[in-house]
Amino acid sequence: MQNDIKLADYLRDRHSTPVAQIKGPAPSAAELDAILTASVRVPDHGKIAPWRLVVYRGDICKTLGETFLDIALKANPEMTDAAREAELVRFTRAPLVVAVVSTASPHAKVPEWEQVLSAGAVCLNMLFAANAAGYVANWRTEWISYDASALAALGIKPEEKVAGFIHIGSSDFPTPDRPRPELSSVVTYAGE
Repeated sequence: MQNDIKLADYLRDRHSTPVAQIKGPAPSAAELDAILTASVRVPDHGKIAPWRLVVYRGDICKTLGETFLDIALKANPEMTDAAREAELVRFTRAPLVVAVVSTASPHAKVPEWEQVLSAGAVCLNMLFAANAAGYVANWRTEWISYDASALAALGIKPEEKVAGFIHIGSSDFPTPDRPRPELSSVVTYAGE
């Protein structure tokens, strides 16, 4: 993202780059620290940080792909070659994947719903922070977010939920915009 682009312009034109179009390089260690630091500056009622982040990069991503394929084959032994390949590369499509894990739980003053929303805010902030650092990103969940075996392989505890997997890297792909809702279909004015 160029420094001369105004925030309002960025927000008006924001889009996600398809994961298949994300490649290296990934952010450096210092850039990633800056992205993650900005990502967790979100509304957090009660200052309880009801989320945590897990960074996946390097060899673990290939190993996870093999695990995802094994799990998927147990559910569907008749998978096509393309479907098998999709599982193998699920975490190697982008050079870096960050899980935003919701740790929402009962709290005396902060409803769980607000805690979940805070985790969603971390996901969106991470997209913004990656873009601000000159990288592209995509927020995904996919079946692995809901499968107990996949979650265990990812290091996600049974009481936790995946708010999103943020795929981060570089791209020269000219991402077309997608249709956006007309304001008249999603906005009402109370009292009018």
